[in-house]
Order: sequence, then structure tokens, then C-alpha cells
Amino acid sequence: MKKIVSSHDFRISVKSYIMNSSVLTLRSAIMAGICIGIAGFGYLALGGIAGAVLFCCGLLAVVSYKYKLYTGTAGFITKGEVGMLGIVLLGNIIGCLAVALLARLSPMPLQESAEKILSGRLSVGPLKAGLLAIGCGFLMTTAVTFARRDKWIPLLFCVPMFIVCGFPHCIADAFYYLTCSLAFWGEHLWSILLLYLCIVLGNFVGCNLYRMVMPEEK
Repeated sequence: MKKIVSSHDFRISVKSYIMNSSVLTLRSAIMAGICIGIAGFGYLALGGIAGAVLFCCGLLAVVSYKYKLYTGTAGFITKGEVGMLGIVLLGNIIGCLAVALLARLSPMPLQESAEKILSGRLSVGPLKAGLLAIGCGFLMTTAVTFARRDKWIPLLFCVPMFIVCGFPHCIADAFYYLTCSLAFWGEHLWSILLLYLCIVLGNFVGCNLYRMVMPEEK
């Protein structure tokens, strides 16, 4: 006889599936955050064009391992997956925090470099920083689109491009901000939170720019 599945059992199965899926997404996102955090570590240590080129290692690892990165996911999700994007962002920030704690052990002046970046963002202001973040989102979706087709050269150009242009990347910035001293945070807390929110939204718009302007090609 076929076993009849009750509606209660079905609901439990669905909840279990969603929970397991969310946990896997969070774990993947944490690893992506670690990858970007290490890339940011290298950039703070070296800086300049060379540091921007080294930052490519982070996205190369994310795409190769198929980890969930906010700016590598936002341009490809459907309406039903918007909630998942929040889990991805949370996991990315957790991963960045882990590397930021490691950065505090380094004898190099990483904290000073991070505070210099954040001071620059704050001087630009949340609105302008959010608009500039659109450029980063567009470049990131472009890089990931080509990488998914096994074309890696665009990624090697797009990543240094957003850094050189000063387009904020919300996950890289999460690492920089978390590397800053607690005193710096205490002095600029609400300004930092507003700034970060605008950058996250700007990245999202940039990641989906191609779908907004050319919806027939999505």
C-alpha cells in the first residue's frame, strides 16, 4: 500500500528543506566572505594598482568554488529568491569579520589603511557613495557572467577597475569597516550604517542594471 503523506508531514518536510537550504547558503556565503576578506587583506597590505590586481584572487576563488557572494548573486536571482539574498549578505559579513579579526593580529598598519578608506567613503557621503556603488555592481555582474562561461579575462579587468574608480563594493567594504578600530566606529556609528546601506542598495541596482535597461536579454 502506498503511504499517504499528511499535510502536517508535508509542511515539516518543506520547513526542513528550507532550513537545510538556508544553512547551506549561509555556510557558502561565509566562505565567500572569507575569500573577499583575504583579498581585502592583501589590498590593505599592498595598496595601489598591484593591490587592486591581487584583489582578483578573492573573486576567482568565489567563482571557482561557486560560493555565494552578494555581488555575484544579486544580478542572477529571481523574485522568489530575494529573501535568500539577505542570508548571503549576512554570511558574507560574518566571513569578513573572521578575517578582520585575523587582520588585527598583523604587524602591518592594516587598521590605519582601512580607516583611511572608510574616512574617504564618509567624506563622499552616503548618497554619492551609493550611486558610485552602481558601477561596482555592474562590473561584478559582468565579471561573473563571463566567468560562468569559462571566460576569465574580463574578471581580471573588472575587479581592478572598480577599485581604481573608487566604486564601493559592499563586501570588501564590510571587511575594511570591520578592520577599523572600535573608537572609529564609536565616533561615526550612524554615519557608517547609513553609508553601508546605501552602498548595498547601489550594488544591487548595478548588479541588475542590465535587466533594468535590457529586460529582453535577461
